[in-house]
Amino acid sequence: MLVHLNENESAAAGEAKEKKLKDLDPASNASCRLLVDRTDILNPRLNHRLFHSQLRVVSLDSPDEVEAFYLERIETLRETFGVLLFLYSVMYTKGLEQLHTEVTDVSEPMIDGEYGYGSQCLINLMITGRAVAHVWNNDQDVGGLKLRGIDKQSKIGFLALLEHLRYCEVGSFLKSPINPVWVLGSETHLTVLFSFEKQLVCAETPSEVAKRVFKSYDPEGNNFIAADLLQDVLNSLDLVSDPEYVDIMKKKLDADNLGIILLSAFMDEFFPEQAPSAPDTFTLFHYNGLSRSCPNGKVMYQEGNAVLLECNMKCVLESNPMLTCLQTKWPSIEVQWQLGTTPSLN
Repeated sequence: MLVHLNENESAAAGEAKEKKLKDLDPASNASCRLLVDRTDILNPRLNHRLFHSQLRVVSLDSPDEVEAFYLERIETLRETFGVLLFLYSVMYTKGLEQLHTEVTDVSEPMIDGEYGYGSQCLINLMITGRAVAHVWNNDQDVGGLKLRGIDKQSKIGFLALLEHLRYCEVGSFLKSPINPVWVLGSETHLTVLFSFEKQLVCAETPSEVAKRVFKSYDPEGNNFIAADLLQDVLNSLDLVSDPEYVDIMKKKLDADNLGIILLSAFMDEFFPEQAPSAPDTFTLFHYNGLSRSCPNGKVMYQEGNAVLLECNMKCVLESNPMLTCLQTKWPSIEVQWQLGTTPSLN
């Protein structure tokens, strides 16, 4: 996280907490290190060279201290280099060596030099704290190459417009986060969706767990697995997995002896008609920080009333990217936005 200290800040506080980057003790037990800029914010000619020459480190020991620090200096994040300070602090707290162990290709920049887009590694770092390159659950083996994904349920979620084109697959750890807040990714921009309906992110039902486990054995997203993997799936779900029982279920679920077991057949057999955990209706709020993408050029929260239809069929409309993106989590969702226009993802 990044902050900005003004020149009129308490000298005592600065002397007590600040160190130059080169003097920072790498063995420090501080849980978070914030980079701060000691240049005068009233300087209209502040440039990146001056900015970088004035960076200092503030070490804090707990999330509560970080929150208190920023609340006292909220304007820091709104200044010219506020976002950059925040990014530097996140990366410095994480540690560059640890980042290198998570990033798939350290030669690839986290920010596109031409357009300024953040990579998926950077997005995942900011959302989950891990700079992995993929959004599926756990790690996947693709042709002998280990590709790292999200290792646990995230506090903040992520939905991707490109998932409906199968360019990526967002796993349940991001689709069903701990809090009902999601970053929405389009081809060129990130916006935020949230709700006050806590049931949208309640604990996974047994059937949802079963689908997640089944799909972990189906890395290509075919909605079926090899029949020989049935025992592994049952064992992972703590279901009966004795060889004799597995053979009986193979014959039942693969009656045509095709060597595969469909997800639908598996769910019908072991988890029939489990009621969905999400409510049928709920209120959503969307935030887009680009004024040019907001009604009348004014940045504001847009409220929408969502309903989950009984039919599981979904209609993908290229003219409605918002709905298409939301359908990657709620296939039967419809939303009526209060302003009468659908918010932009771009």
